[in-house]
Amino acid sequence: MPVVLPNLDPRITWSIRVLDATTAPDPDVLAEHTPEQVCRTASVGKLFLLVEVANRLVDGSLDATDRIEIPDELRVEDSGLLYRMLDQHLTVADAALLVGAVSDNLATNALAHLVGLDAIHAVAERLGYHDTLMLDYIRDERTPDLPWTTSYGCARELADLALRLGEGPGDTPGADLLPEEVRSKVLSWLAADTDTSMLADSFLLDPLAHVAPEYQGIVLRHKTGSVSTARIEVGHAAGPAGRVAYAMAANWSEADGDLRAVAIDAMRATGERIRAHITGVARDGSPLEGRTAEVTGERR
Repeated sequence: MPVVLPNLDPRITWSIRVLDATTAPDPDVLAEHTPEQVCRTASVGKLFLLVEVANRLVDGSLDATDRIEIPDELRVEDSGLLYRMLDQHLTVADAALLVGAVSDNLATNALAHLVGLDAIHAVAERLGYHDTLMLDYIRDERTPDLPWTTSYGCARELADLALRLGEGPGDTPGADLLPEEVRSKVLSWLAADTDTSMLADSFLLDPLAHVAPEYQGIVLRHKTGSVSTARIEVGHAAGPAGRVAYAMAANWSEADGDLRAVAIDAMRATGERIRAHITGVARDGSPLEGRTAEVTGERR
């Protein structure tokens, strides 16, 4: 059954795709809207950093107990906890966990400095992505001499990345980057993600404790991104009735005002329809069989 998207505000640039993960490696598309549209994706590009770090931990070129170093020129604040911590000399594994859990900017820059931006760029290229990338470090101020954004991408490629992380890479470009041991590490870091304020808000999970199956048996592994003119979420969600991989990006212009409420309302509405699809039940726990409207959003 398709997942029908809500009405989408035309003032917002959208890039959306929802895939039926149960039909991988050639998944059915359950919903999409301009999935090729490239958007600013804020922190979502950190997924490529986590894949690179996990690979180095697996091949032994990094040790989980190695300590990160933070160059003065890459010190940033805002998203995360590390910049507020007394002891910032964390292990590589703990820094990666902070990136997954609270999208920690300072830990991101430390890890990106450790492995190198070129290596992170190469991850996206080897996976076969042409329109999705973690382009640069996190910056407190993005001046004209710096890359135009931290990361960018389109829903077609980001939903595919979520699918490959959640289901396995199959016979796809860069499959050697996503063996089970690597995916397990990345997914374990994402399992701690505390930001369920967007699409995942409709899954009604405990934001601080959803490593194991939680509300209505949902298992969520996701990554979000936020800047003043964008909201993005990419994830893999599984329930007793199905599994999906999804990406939903919303970008808008400052000239149109602050449209975060409009964007997040649409993301939550999409999340509710995904929740119904993967659980097969209404929010109150009653069976959805024969109640198509609650899955598609159509009027009965």
